[in-house]
Amino acid sequence: MKVGKRIKALRKQRGLSQRELAKLVSLPNSTLSMIERDAVSPSISNLHKILNGLSMPLSQFFTGEFIEEDKLVYASEELTDIGSDGVQYLLVGAEKPDRQLTFLQEIYPPGMGTGDEWISHPGQEAGTILSGEITILQGQQEYHLKAGDSYYLNTQLPHQFVNRGKAVCKLISAVTPASF
Repeated sequence: MKVGKRIKALRKQRGLSQRELAKLVSLPNSTLSMIERDAVSPSISNLHKILNGLSMPLSQFFTGEFIEEDKLVYASEELTDIGSDGVQYLLVGAEKPDRQLTFLQEIYPPGMGTGDEWISHPGQEAGTILSGEITILQGQQEYHLKAGDSYYLNTQLPHQFVNRGKAVCKLISAVTPASF
């Protein structure tokens, strides 16, 4: 692991923001940011200051193993949009290599849906409509859902989602196993 990445992981383990650590060790926040991104290598004196602020001996920093904590919270602007054609699928935890489920915020403008093709994939999906309305097509059935309604479906059966309403539909869904 690179020096900057190790510093960032250790800082997060200690529960400090970048700004808090920079203030604690009397470094400009911009300098600490560049170090954590490995854009610059820290001088020995700056590395010593940072590690003192993190209560980590220099020898242990390079030889000790510590685990970078998994990201727990995602701001809305950090979600990865995997949608297309005006439909947004905002994926939580896209960077997690061992993700076991797909958790999405889905946003369907009026008249939009999952497309003309029927979708099927291994697993199950559940969701709740937050606002607007959505129609789920599965087999010969149509299910009209409005805000507050929820669904649970076998995704191996071909299905489609379409917003036939006049307002944007927002829903949250979880799919397992993670299929995208």
